[in-house]
Amino acid sequence: MTIHAPSLGHAPQHPPHESRPQLDSRTSPVTIIVFIGLLAIGLLFTGYSITHDIAEAGSALKSWVPYLLLGVALLIALGFEFVNGFHDTANAVATVIYTHSLPPNVAVVWSGVFNFLGVMVSSGAVAFGIIALLPVELILQVGSSAGFAMVFALLIAAILWNLGTWWLGLPASSSHTLIGSIIGVGIANALMHGRDGTSGVDWGQATKVGWSLLLSPLVGFGCAALLLLVLRAFVKNRQLYDEPKGKTPPPWWIRGLLVLTCTGVSFAHGSNDGQKGMGLIMLILVGTVPMAYALNRAMPVDQMTQFVAMAHATEESLKLNTSVIVTADKAPQVLSDYVRTKTLTPEVIPALGEMAASIGRQVKEHGTLNRVPQEQVANVRNDMYLASEAIRFLDKDANVRLDADAKANLKAFRTQIDNATKFIPLWVKVAVAIALGLGTMVGWKRIVVTVGEKIGKTHLSYAQGASAEVVAMLTIGAADMYGLPVSTTHVLSSGVAGTMAANKSGLQMSTIRNLAMAWVLTMPAAILLSGSLYWLFTKLF
Repeated sequence: MTIHAPSLGHAPQHPPHESRPQLDSRTSPVTIIVFIGLLAIGLLFTGYSITHDIAEAGSALKSWVPYLLLGVALLIALGFEFVNGFHDTANAVATVIYTHSLPPNVAVVWSGVFNFLGVMVSSGAVAFGIIALLPVELILQVGSSAGFAMVFALLIAAILWNLGTWWLGLPASSSHTLIGSIIGVGIANALMHGRDGTSGVDWGQATKVGWSLLLSPLVGFGCAALLLLVLRAFVKNRQLYDEPKGKTPPPWWIRGLLVLTCTGVSFAHGSNDGQKGMGLIMLILVGTVPMAYALNRAMPVDQMTQFVAMAHATEESLKLNTSVIVTADKAPQVLSDYVRTKTLTPEVIPALGEMAASIGRQVKEHGTLNRVPQEQVANVRNDMYLASEAIRFLDKDANVRLDADAKANLKAFRTQIDNATKFIPLWVKVAVAIALGLGTMVGWKRIVVTVGEKIGKTHLSYAQGASAEVVAMLTIGAADMYGLPVSTTHVLSSGVAGTMAANKSGLQMSTIRNLAMAWVLTMPAAILLSGSLYWLFTKLF
């Protein structure tokens, strides 16, 4: 059994049909108790873990205000993952529900479990990739009022757009919503500091997102249509291509394939989308309680010797590649400007060498990250962040001329730095996994109905459901492999449309127009919402 979110308006009325799945079953008291219990466990575990980590760091916050800000920020971040869960559930379950491969309640619980597992086994690479899109000056002062304004603005903007599209039953992309929110904060921050708005945006990433908005629906439509035509050519079972008779499940092998792809899409969604919440939560923790989360205090002491040696080797190899001298006090500003503008100047290489030397000295002085004094933790982490980001951009810069040793040292040094700063505690994964997993079991009906009933003019056939789901699973897998921001939502919805076209079932053009409008407006709306909220919050705070 599952929980349905209360209707915020009048749900569209659909004519009764013997093939339509039963979507209106009541929620049992046991389900409600289990749901609330899991939610309470997640919140209590989160609170206990934060308190324990702060105590282990040997410090305590001197005021209740940071605790309050931390609590509000964490609730908003977990709220985003919760909304993300029920907003994107249709990606995985619509086809198994409308082909009667799984009952609706079983399907959403199954999807929730594999969303949970996907989060738990994720690597964290996507989490910190999202952070890298944020304005560098705000990341370096994330514990300030401007930093909190940034986090609140982008999360609230993403939640508002997701809720709006969910209310209308439109399957829009949560990933593109969040990226649009980040771009909006970047533009607003640049304009508020008297710079050109374009300077606050990673336009390379924005361009990739733009292309994915254009191409992913075409990929879904074309590939799903082609796959259905291939099935029709080689598999002559008429039952696969006709509307289901009553609520009869499909043949076992089609049913197994649909359940498998539902599982794969749910798992991939958890492992990918769950990480976005993790990255933002870590940003919140670093800004609020840096003594516990800015540096990886669990790094073994024996790795520190290797860390210091690599810092020294990096410094020496960079000195051999430049004759320019940059003082230690100027190095952070030089690297900050380079990371923000991507403009390579003669001072960047020597500044990076000086920063490597400074980081090595600080780590050597204290012997371990666990012993870095509380008042120095934030500065040490900021130095490491700037060095890591500068190395990342240098690696992509065609104008950089470094010898092989310098390049190898930079790569190894960045790995050391990332191990010290880019880590995700177990409790963060558990909290996000519970929020995303429980979210899949709430409010899923609106968008599932759109995907299952309102795209085509006929009921989804077994072969259509299988074709759309297989394409979605393979596409998101390839996107993860190559780091492409492709929307599973776009691929699946357009895949269903493609199978309807290939099957000559007809398309409901009003729905197609609404979907296209929502997809086109997602980025601009998120940019405008988050930028406006960022301006408002900076004034309020």
